[in-house]
Amino acid sequence: QVQLVESGGGLVQAGGSLRLSCAASGRTFSSYAMGWFRQAPGKEREFVAAISWSGSFTYYADSGKGRFTISRDNAKNTVYLQMNSLKTEDTAVYYCAADTLGTTVRAGGATYWGQGTHVTVSS
Repeated sequence: QVQLVESGGGLVQAGGSLRLSCAASGRTFSSYAMGWFRQAPGKEREFVAAISWSGSFTYYADSGKGRFTISRDNAKNTVYLQMNSLKTEDTAVYYCAADTLGTTVRAGGATYWGQGTHVTVSS
């Protein structure tokens, strides 16, 4: 069982930056691939970024390439999403996800999900 708790969301002006964190419980965090997803009002949840269990491989949706960076610290059981040059269209609830299979995470079928953190980007 893995519990995920996101933090770091908030209100930021367009062009600004935020760093989201996702703290995971359990001693097997390093065995899990991790991902970030987001859901904007009235829209379906979409993939943002993912990272392999070792951190060696990262994946990004086109919407975040060049602006977002996913990273993890296995010693702290935490995965991060650094978001720069934020746009109003980045406004959404951001969710952290975990699964032992990276392909499952990227497909949106992860076993474990956090409760989400709100990000609002104002113009």
